[in-house]
Amino acid sequence: MKFIALRLHLLICSTLLFTLAFSVNLSAEELVASETKAEEETISVLPLEDLRIFTKAYDHIRHAYIEDIDDRTLLEYAIRGMLEQLDPHSAFLDASSFDDLQVHTTGEFGGLGIEVGMENGFIKVISPIDETPAARAGVEAGDLIIKLDDATVKGMTLDEAVEKMRGNKDTDIVLTIVREGTDQPFDLTLTRDIIKVRSVRSEILENDFGYLRIAQFQVNTARDLEAAYKKLLKENSDLRGLVLDLRNNPGGVLQASVGVTDLFLDGGLVVYTEGRLSEANTKYQATPGDMTNAMPLVVLINDGSASASEIVAGALQDHRRALLLGTRSFGKGSVQTVIPITDDRAVKLTTALYYTPNGRSIQAQGIEPDINVERVRVTAVRPRISVKEADLSGHLKNKKGGEEVNSKDDKAETGLHNRDSQLYEALNILKSLDLFRQSPVEADATNDSAQG
Repeated sequence: MKFIALRLHLLICSTLLFTLAFSVNLSAEELVASETKAEEETISVLPLEDLRIFTKAYDHIRHAYIEDIDDRTLLEYAIRGMLEQLDPHSAFLDASSFDDLQVHTTGEFGGLGIEVGMENGFIKVISPIDETPAARAGVEAGDLIIKLDDATVKGMTLDEAVEKMRGNKDTDIVLTIVREGTDQPFDLTLTRDIIKVRSVRSEILENDFGYLRIAQFQVNTARDLEAAYKKLLKENSDLRGLVLDLRNNPGGVLQASVGVTDLFLDGGLVVYTEGRLSEANTKYQATPGDMTNAMPLVVLINDGSASASEIVAGALQDHRRALLLGTRSFGKGSVQTVIPITDDRAVKLTTALYYTPNGRSIQAQGIEPDINVERVRVTAVRPRISVKEADLSGHLKNKKGGEEVNSKDDKAETGLHNRDSQLYEALNILKSLDLFRQSPVEADATNDSAQG
């Protein structure tokens, strides 16, 4: 065993000596050039003493650890450790993890339906995914998961925690959660399911306004969004405005965010990336043609809107194409590249930061909405006895043939302002914009229609 460790040590040292020899074996012209360039950059060489420390630690672990671990596993652990110390988004992908990543971008995977990251050794919920066990159980963006069943997550890697959250359909797992504003940790029991993420959904809101929701950016999201918009037009050809909901959208495929933004812009820069390598420096442009013909647009974001969601929101805000409403976004402004290192293994490495068209970096800062609106439950202030004209005996009928509304028809408690206050405010903004765009005659007609 000592012989193997010695060979490894000699191999590393030999590589180091070769590197050092190569770095000093320069011609006179190269030496002058290197001296001229010395002030601009530092030539990196392998640190001999640190390599010795590594080989000593490796040797002790290999021989003295309580369990026998093979060399391949130990070296994989070393790679994982390097990547996990860089940032929360760089990671080593074994065959299983790489398959999971492929499935994740196409929209079907097993588990609870939570997008998560690491924070101070605990699992932090970036956002629950729509119509999944996590969303139905009440998991919220910003929650910290401190225990999975009876096992504390402190000390687990992100991959280990995710693996523990996964399992067979219809099996239960208990999450112990710490939530801001809650005095004590509490438990939630979730039943695992096969997660099939529907990337886009749509509906007609009241008064000819459309609603488009993107739950996650997948390979075909832009195409699906365009199809959903055309479906809305078939249902109502008189659309006067749109709400694009990106709340609790954890992101996904970069190209999908560019494609979605392109649907609403008539050309121009969408996003650009900058990194250390030349291939990491890329500009993404929108093509001419806005599918909505500049229809008024309000975009909803919150602290669960991350990555690709922030690219879309930032681009539409910079181009003054949409009004952003909600709360500050998550703040993930980095780009990860999957780099294969063997046939079945890869590293997911942060290689660039992205910037909005105006050069803003949202990394660890997020995007501030134009109108800050928290999601709240609104309680109406009413008199003790609510009586309307239609309640009075012998009241005059509406001569325009409009539907009468009495106190029993009051929907204050079940209205949109209570179900989703942010969407309610977005709809009000679209109504206001629409009124200002109309001529006085059109506005009067709209008011008559609303009253009738």
